[in-house]
Amino acid sequence: HVQLVESGGGSVQAGGSLRLSCAAYGNGYRTNCMAWFRQAPGKEREGVAAIHTGLGITYYADSVKGRFTISKDNAKNILYLQMNSLKPEDTAMYYCAADPGVRCRDCSGNYCYTRRPIASEYNYWGQGTQVTVSS
Repeated sequence: HVQLVESGGGSVQAGGSLRLSCAAYGNGYRTNCMAWFRQAPGKEREGVAAIHTGLGITYYADSVKGRFTISKDNAKNILYLQMNSLKPEDTAMYYCAADPGVRCRDCSGNYCYTRRPIASEYNYWGQGTQVTVSS
């Protein structure tokens, strides 16, 4: 059994920062691919960042590139999302996701990258943490 527990959400003004955490609990559970998704009311769940934890290679949606940073403390099994320069359009419920069955690394020749996370591929989800950014 795997449990993901998020924390760190809250309300900030535009331009502010928040750091989300996602702690993974479970016996012998390890996965190479973890991701952060967000969902605003009336919108589909969007993959904003993903990381191949073994290689440290990352993916960011264009809407957050340069502002958000995904990282993983493998010793503590905690996934982070550092969010800077927050905008009102970042307001959403944020979820972390993991699944040992996901293959998130693709390679083109010698160039390898983490591909865009797809929600339907992930079977383990946290409960979500709300992020609200006011203008």
